[in-house]
Amino acid sequence: MLFAGSDRDGVADGKITTAYRRWAEARVVEGRIYRTNAGRIEIDSVREVNPDLIADTDADVAAADRRNAKDVRRRLRGNEDWPTFLIKFHLVEGPDPREQLAAQSTLTAADLEDLTSRLDKFDALSHHGPWTVATLRLIQAKPATRAADLATELGRETAPFKLDVRKLKNLGLTHSLEVGYELSPRGTAYLESRRSEG
Repeated sequence: MLFAGSDRDGVADGKITTAYRRWAEARVVEGRIYRTNAGRIEIDSVREVNPDLIADTDADVAAADRRNAKDVRRRLRGNEDWPTFLIKFHLVEGPDPREQLAAQSTLTAADLEDLTSRLDKFDALSHHGPWTVATLRLIQAKPATRAADLATELGRETAPFKLDVRKLKNLGLTHSLEVGYELSPRGTAYLESRRSEG
């Protein structure tokens, strides 16, 4: 999720704890933590609502920092045929463990063994063959490239490709950019270790 303008500041300050989004389908899951441009948030609940039935007196309107129900509806983006979701969340304090992991530029023998084991497992479970190292190398060669273009280059569909890149991100190997991805220091160190192996 991204937050624009004053919403970003409100979420970062912990003042905004609710958001309305018009999506084809829910893009967040209750109980999960998401990195946003306003910090990390944990989703408390997500449910579909009828925007025409939102009332000015709803506490969620104020929690989303909207003046009234009309203001909520006016700011909804996306296809008008899509459902509207009410997302409740709270700011997660403290450093992001994935960021700390991704910032590691040196890897121990144990780190390398663990990473290689995890990536080998991803490859073994894949229905389209080994993909982890090829994906890392492509991201290194073409940072800030649209996911759809990267997926096409690998002969893959975009949605499952993005899910796979998220697995790499969870291991601290990549960063998401506004467009596309880049390798993290940890990801760069891992590929360097693979090259040194021959």
